[in-house]
Amino acid sequence: MADITVDVLVIGAGPTGLGAAKRLNHINGPSWLILDSNDKAGGLASTDVTPEGFLYDVGGHVIFSHYKYFDDCIDEALPKEDDWYTHQRISYVRYKNLWVPYPFQNNISMLPKEDQVKCIDGLIDAALEFRVANNKPKDFDEWILRMCGEGVADIFMRPYNYKVWAVPTTKMQCQWLGERVAAPDVKLVTKNVILNKTAGNWGPNATFRFPARDGTGGIWIAVSDTLPEKNKRYGKKGEVTKVDAAKKIVTMTDGTTIGYNKLVTTMAVDALVEKMGNQELISLSKGLYYSSTHVIGVGIRGARPERIGDKCWLYFPEDNCPFYRATIFSNYSPYNQPQADAKLPTLYLADGGKPESTEAEGGPYWSIMLEVSQSTMKPVDEENLLKDCIQGLINTDMIKSSDEIVSTYHRKFDHGYPTPALEREGVLKELLPKLQDMDIYSRGRFGSWRYEVGNQDHSFMLGVEAVDHIVNGAVELTLNYPDFVNSRQNTERRLAQTFSFGGSSCAAPVTNGEAKKLPTRER
Repeated sequence: MADITVDVLVIGAGPTGLGAAKRLNHINGPSWLILDSNDKAGGLASTDVTPEGFLYDVGGHVIFSHYKYFDDCIDEALPKEDDWYTHQRISYVRYKNLWVPYPFQNNISMLPKEDQVKCIDGLIDAALEFRVANNKPKDFDEWILRMCGEGVADIFMRPYNYKVWAVPTTKMQCQWLGERVAAPDVKLVTKNVILNKTAGNWGPNATFRFPARDGTGGIWIAVSDTLPEKNKRYGKKGEVTKVDAAKKIVTMTDGTTIGYNKLVTTMAVDALVEKMGNQELISLSKGLYYSSTHVIGVGIRGARPERIGDKCWLYFPEDNCPFYRATIFSNYSPYNQPQADAKLPTLYLADGGKPESTEAEGGPYWSIMLEVSQSTMKPVDEENLLKDCIQGLINTDMIKSSDEIVSTYHRKFDHGYPTPALEREGVLKELLPKLQDMDIYSRGRFGSWRYEVGNQDHSFMLGVEAVDHIVNGAVELTLNYPDFVNSRQNTERRLAQTFSFGGSSCAAPVTNGEAKKLPTRER
């Protein structure tokens, strides 16, 4: 008999776990508990603060949404107008010392003439081949060639995507793409080259929101704060050491056992099957591939330079810097860095030289957040990565060699990107149903391993929809039909909706050691 028994146990208090918990609390039916080994909610959408007071998200996160339910829950958590800043995405690709507007493949009018010719050549060849192709591209590389041609592929798509994914494009499938990559319009591109024009904003995040204070992590702490304390178990007491699928019992680090009827887990699925000790599933999970992400932060004294301006995030396909993306994090909120009257000493100059003075001085300050990928196919010199990134910032004219560095940050995330490898779908179509047959719903960025539904709004709704499936058999659209949810505004669920479970409430935990059966509808 377990020490605690609930109808639905949720592991992980990142966006997916909080989506599940939020829906369970909203429905007010099954008893539930949410666990997390960290003291605060957020998971891979957390925010760190350096000793000097610079904030860095654990990766590039902004809020844009395909779901009204997600919007409702975020707005409930941070309801005031001054809780948010709304930004237009100002995004560029750095190429041959030029800033080419994003997306690159729609703006080759900005390139040197010889590169324009190479790209147009490839685009025309690709368009002609596309007309007669009678089969689907076999991998991401073939998709790039069919959509963009050899020129754009060699100049941007192949080198950039290798820097992001840390695997060659030939080892990635292309079903994940959807709204993630802009397919160029050959006529528009050609017209813009002739008229020397640039193409406008593209994609779902052309406008985005960012919290005024506490970074992205502050959103999820606020969402967690809307949930009852009695249903949350965070910190050391929320750390899972073992999952017994047969007995439906989870064992915690402190020895506490928690029984469940249904388990919604957001931990990486390869880590989950290890905690289950299921050799068949462990072998199966070996077919999943991922890359690690290094997040580097650099805090700089001085006013933000004019050449940086109001840029948001920037892409770097060339090999003159280790990072693939830079975010001007100080542009998202004035509270992402210390205020100008805060006095900080200079650690060193950007070129590594000693500052004239080591005395603490005032600001203003600005900051850059960088992301670097790593995998078995793309090694990284971790020991010198911070130094190499600062040199990369000098190489790309982001900072000057004489700039004063007042704060640095470096954190590695072992599971950074779930790679859409060629083998992925074969593994997931076997692994996830096998887990679900054991009443284990593995969901989230690494729980269900689908990058195309790995943004914050998707992740949150993966948790919401898992609960709806558990409670009433609803189809999990985000998990199973990514292209469908990404092509529309999903307005079916609203936080204002009410639920009734009849006369007897089942919200309280069961104390006799046996969780009651949940209402379900078989297909």
